Amino acid sequence: MSYVISLLDKSPVATTAAEALQTSIAFAKAAERLGYHRLWLAEHHGVPQLASSAPEILAAHLLAVTKRIRIGTGGVLLQHYSPYKVAEVFGTLAALAPGRVDLGIGKAPGGMPHGTRALQSEHGPRRDFATKLQELDHFLKGTLPEGHALNGALVQPQGEVQPFLLGASPDSAALARRLGWHFTYAGQHDGDPEAIARAIAAYGAPPSLALAAVIAPTRAEAEGADHTIVKVTLADGTAVNLPNEEAAAEFARQSGGQSYTVQPRKPSVLAGTGEDVRAALDDLHRRYGITEFILDIPTAEPKARLLGLELLAEAGLRRAA
Repeated sequence: MSYVISLLDKSPVATTAAEALQTSIAFAKAAERLGYHRLWLAEHHGVPQLASSAPEILAAHLLAVTKRIRIGTGGVLLQHYSPYKVAEVFGTLAALAPGRVDLGIGKAPGGMPHGTRALQSEHGPRRDFATKLQELDHFLKGTLPEGHALNGALVQPQGEVQPFLLGASPDSAALARRLGWHFTYAGQHDGDPEAIARAIAAYGAPPSLALAAVIAPTRAEAEGADHTIVKVTLADGTAVNLPNEEAAAEFARQSGGQSYTVQPRKPSVLAGTGEDVRAALDDLHRRYGITEFILDIPTAEPKARLLGLELLAEAGLRRAA
């Protein structure tokens, strides 16, 4: 059994957000040329280091400038949106680019507190995530059960969309299984082998596995990059991972000036040459039966990001796929 390699793009900012988006366009074109399977776009709000606030808009542009590679989200943060509107947006994308659109859904707030409050400023009472996801599933399929308050609402246009739930817990895996959705384990946040095994058991099949990977011409260059993030824990118990201590202080300020603690963390990152990363993926494939890896290349510098794609492809990407 073989596996495929796909990509996650957060549009990291090296100089300006506009440049980061232009790099994302070049990233997508290179990914298609080199033979990667799919490209997903992340969603973050109010984070100066990332320009990925509107993945559905960037997806529409990338679908227009590519021809074969699947394009999607990793993922739309459903807690902020109407399931009906999400279904309309992705139905439209699928009608524009049949057979190439993925809808990945995430559960996290995806950004700084001010951004979260702004996104939800006109919402009514917050609804349960699982309920909203099931409603979205009904809209994607064009059916709502009799007696549902929104029965009769028509999603137009309809299109073939591959749905994925992104998560890092057995509960998320079990929810994806109940709905018949694909499941992607967010290993870029937690690559713990036991956690991956628990998710596989809950899903009932190997999920796709997302991982962070720094790929450079030499192992020393890749391992020398700073992979540290910080976990900030507020006085009310809220805990999030952020890129640095400055972001942690800003998160606490936006959360009402709460006291907080910061703990440096080393996220799960594959680091090395193209051959090193390919060998690590081979090992994970053998160990867990993973048939698709979705790699986040977190480097913000444009040339380094594009070089990473090339180096991994040279290590046998086409053979793996």
